[in-house]
Amino acid sequence: MTEQKNQEEQMEQKKKDPVRNRKEAAGKARYVAYVSAYTTSTGDNFGIRIYDVDMKEGRFIEKDQVEITNSSYVTIAHNQKYLYSITDFGVEAYRIVKGGDLEFINKASINGMRGSYLSTDYTDSWLFVAGYHDGKITVLKLDPETGKIGQITDEVYHKGMGSVAERNFRPHVQCVKMTRDNKFLCAADLGLDHTNVYAFNAVTGKIKQVDIIHGELESAPRHIKFSKDGRFLYIVNEMKCSIDVYSYMVKNNEPEFEKVQTISTLNNYHSADAAASALNLSDDFKYLVTSNAGDNSAAIFSIDEKTGMLSKVLCLPISGDYPKDCALFPDNRHLVSLNHESNTMTFFTCDLKKGLIIMKGRELHVDRPNCVIFHKLVGEQN
Repeated sequence: MTEQKNQEEQMEQKKKDPVRNRKEAAGKARYVAYVSAYTTSTGDNFGIRIYDVDMKEGRFIEKDQVEITNSSYVTIAHNQKYLYSITDFGVEAYRIVKGGDLEFINKASINGMRGSYLSTDYTDSWLFVAGYHDGKITVLKLDPETGKIGQITDEVYHKGMGSVAERNFRPHVQCVKMTRDNKFLCAADLGLDHTNVYAFNAVTGKIKQVDIIHGELESAPRHIKFSKDGRFLYIVNEMKCSIDVYSYMVKNNEPEFEKVQTISTLNNYHSADAAASALNLSDDFKYLVTSNAGDNSAAIFSIDEKTGMLSKVLCLPISGDYPKDCALFPDNRHLVSLNHESNTMTFFTCDLKKGLIIMKGRELHVDRPNCVIFHKLVGEQN
């Protein structure tokens, strides 16, 4: 009877501990990771690699490679059925099949230079592509039933001049992301130091500028993310090595953004040539992760769900050169860093309560890695 009572008490305690339940669920579920990479001068054309994720050990096991040139960035549709990638000539669509493998659907031109980022709207009916090299936003139609990429519905070039300093002097659209209410497209322009806001017509696929979020001079906004409830916008600034936090609301059908915080991605001591790079939310939206090239560090922030404000948990070395992307595993117990210049991925065990990461095993070789995305295999468990 005593043993049965203990088991009942343990079960009751688990019900009261949602964080523990989530971590155990993440540990039982199967995940794959998609890693995109440049292929120019690397000797092969495999721009996407697929890895089985060992959640317990915090490691990747390579399972497949996809032939695609210079995959600058990949994204997964919100319905979790399709993956889209940048490539030299435009964009490519893939169906995610059993085991997380990718099945080619089609490709489409973006009528311009190679893109730097892409994302879908929240109905998976539209694809947005950011053009770093030509300063252009391209909108393409998607078939949400098949994942197929259709025709271009709009092309908008950013205009203007930034500060004449280093490369930050002309339009460089680095990132495009819809607000979570699916009303406005935000486009971070690294060259002009601001983020353009466009009203999106979900019938015609056209965008119209309605606002500008002005950044600091030579801040170079790079990537953007929205909080889970959509009330807060996070912008990481490459040259200022900082994250700007904005509240977001809609009044009279117009977007309103108000800055509530700016926080450094670095420690007080850091490399002089540091440049902020990645920006990723944890699977539970409780943490924000970024990385610093030059300083070669990763920073993790906890998110206050009520205010949206960030508190720095840690900023520590990642044992590689130029961490272009960095992400927590879905259980928040491990971290992976994609080190673009040293051609490696490094892995760490995380103790977020103590503010520590400890290297986990040897580095993995991958040429010129760009970004990593975790994908849960629905209905498949270890």
